Formats: sequence, structure tokens, C-alpha cells
Amino acid sequence: PDKRKNVGILINETKNTITALLAEQKNKLQELAREWFDATIPGITPPIGHLHLITQAIREITSVFENIGFIRVRYPEVEWDWFAFESLNMRPNHPARDDWETFFIDEPINTKFGQMVLTPHTSSGQVREMKRVKKPPVRMINIAKCYRRQSDISHVPMFHQFEGLVIDRNISIVDLKGTLDHFARNFFGPERKTRLRPYHFQFTEPSFEVDISCGVCHGRGCKLCKSGWLELGGAGMVHPVVLRNGGIDPEEFSGFAFGWGVERVMMMKSGLKIPDIRLLYSTNLQFLEQF
Repeated sequence: PDKRKNVGILINETKNTITALLAEQKNKLQELAREWFDATIPGITPPIGHLHLITQAIREITSVFENIGFIRVRYPEVEWDWFAFESLNMRPNHPARDDWETFFIDEPINTKFGQMVLTPHTSSGQVREMKRVKKPPVRMINIAKCYRRQSDISHVPMFHQFEGLVIDRNISIVDLKGTLDHFARNFFGPERKTRLRPYHFQFTEPSFEVDISCGVCHGRGCKLCKSGWLELGGAGMVHPVVLRNGGIDPEEFSGFAFGWGVERVMMMKSGLKIPDIRLLYSTNLQFLEQF
């Protein structure tokens, strides 16, 4: 009888243990059923980024000029004063320097090239390119950051410019105009035209302001353009002093140059009106994700 009693107790304990384990597993299965999901359903797609507006414009500008034989170059963003100004026919006390609110760097100072500056314009690459190739032909497109002490709704301390430079024998204004028309048609649209207005720059002679026909009224005049034309930027024939500073004989070679703002041509092409240009370089995704 005692053995039977002990066996009965053991059986009951085993039964209770099994029952408890089964109940525990049943609860787990019920929890899994509540958490069940269909693994074949597509997940949430993460947001896909896109190239910044300025990067898109730079790539398109580069392509337009590379298609006609220009070579994209890159020169220092921290430049010597001589390359930024003196090599471009602007002496240290020349009033034309007042147009560039330049960032000067105290050190180092070079006895030949002067102080260092944050390059205020892409024109500082002209003489560097002449010295690099040593002898024409030159077909340069320089797209780079520029820096000036300015910050308001229409100016930023850091912006982008692109500079074109062509030097060879018998280069004339006709070649300049043809290049500008090529850019206008391929960047803005096949119906767009350019015109040249006399102007003055220290590093070109003769110098011009370049206008492009309005894409809204096609030259008839509207609220946007007033006259049928929109100002694009500066251009001209390379000054003989600049050619000599680059080691090129102006009696044998001639050339033309042009330099415009990337932000400006991008907004002119897209028709984009930005209330504050500083938004382009902000971290405001609500603004940037529109484009």
C-alpha cells in the first residue's frame, strides 16, 4: 500500500507538471497568434534622397561645355592675393577691388604672391590654367565655391561660380558669342538667345554684360523681364596684361572669358523664386525636399 501511495503521488506531480507546461506553451502560442504578420507584405520604403539643386545645375553646366571640348578644372579655394587680383590686372590699391568683399587670411604671407584669401571669384583660376598648360590652346571650365563677406536674403558668404576660358590663335568676339549662344540653347532651351552690352571689367578688353532672352515672353517684354531680356553675367576678351601674366604672348594668341553665378542661372532656368537664398544652404528639409 505504501508503494502504491508513493506511486500515486509521483503520478499526480508529473501530471500537474505536464499540465502547467502545456498551459505555458498554449499561452505562448496565443501571444504569437496575436503578433502574427504576413512576411510577404512589402515593408515601409525608406525616404530616397536626391541631388541638391546646385549639384544638379553644376553637373548640367559641366555637360554642356564638355560636349564642345571644354575641360573641367579645379583650383584652390584658398588662393594667393596675386592670382585673385594682381594677375587679373588689379593692383593692390585699385578701386576695382572694392567690388569684392574679400576674406583675407593673416598668415602665411608670400613676398611674391602676397596674402592668402578665400577665393572671391573663379577668375582667379585663369592665370593658373595658363601656367599649367604653358602653351595654348586652352579650353577651361572652372566651377567652384567662392567666398565674400556678405549675407542677406539675396547673398550668401559662400556661393558658386563657373568660369569659361578659351585661348588660341585668332579667337574673336564671334567665337565668344557662339559659345554663349550654345550655352543658352542647351541649358535654357533651344529658342533662347543672347546679346552683349558694353561694360567694363579689369581683366577683359573689350568687356560685356551678357543678357539672355526672357523665357516667359520670348523677348516681347513682361512683368518679369520688363524689356524682354534678363541679365546673365559678365564676359569679354582676355586682357593682354592677363595673358602676359599667364606666360602667353598676346601678339600671337587671344582669348575670351566669361563668369557667372551657378545659383543665378539655376533660378533663371527653373523660374524658382526663393524668398531667402540662404535657404539653399540650410538644413531645412521642408524646403529642400520640394525639389
